[in-house]
Amino acid sequence: MQELEMLHGILNAYPYPIVFVDNDYIVRYMNKNARYFYCDERGYDDLIGKSIFDCHKPQSVERIKECYEEIKRNGKEIFIGVSVRNQRIYMQGVRNDKGQWIGFFERFELNIAK
Repeated sequence: MQELEMLHGILNAYPYPIVFVDNDYIVRYMNKNARYFYCDERGYDDLIGKSIFDCHKPQSVERIKECYEEIKRNGKEIFIGVSVRNQRIYMQGVRNDKGQWIGFFERFELNIAK
């Protein structure tokens, strides 16, 4: 099994949306749950290769940029908020093997009291 096939399988097994966005705010990957959420439920066309801002309200643009800059400053994941489906939304920075920032991913998880 090739690494890419294995990673794709792992990300699709995650029961919530995951979206990877590069440094230019272009969507590069969506797991199957993200495709369902953004395309099937919310009615967006395929977002791969398009700006993350195409599927967010205009007032969210600066917040997304600010959050990514904060991640690059301190390397820590950022809690964005809770969705209407009671899912927590997080942004996590991603570095390549050389330690350079290559983007971030947005992930959802069920909002359960701990």
